[in-house]
Amino acid sequence: MILTVFRSTLRADLDAAALGELEAVGTRMATLAATMPGFVSYKDFAAPDGENVTVVEFETMEAQLQWRAHPEHAAAQRAARERYFAEYKISVCSVLRVATHSV
Repeated sequence: MILTVFRSTLRADLDAAALGELEAVGTRMATLAATMPGFVSYKDFAAPDGENVTVVEFETMEAQLQWRAHPEHAAAQRAARERYFAEYKISVCSVLRVATHSV
């Protein structure tokens, strides 16, 4: 399994309209990712310090690369860099081990 971990901090000058636009883009990206071959999951998290984290799982690196290259996803990335994010970091990782426990 391949994880893409996207960590971002929003620009301080974003207004409510821009935040609404960004939320709509995020919703669209989650919907679009779910249609990609090899998709496993897509989750968003917000930390108290203002950092946002998105974790996207794909079955293979090939599937992750198809997601990365999808034209609508690429356009959303460009727009987000230009309009919404003060900084961001992308980590692409291979899962070495998974343990699931229910209590």
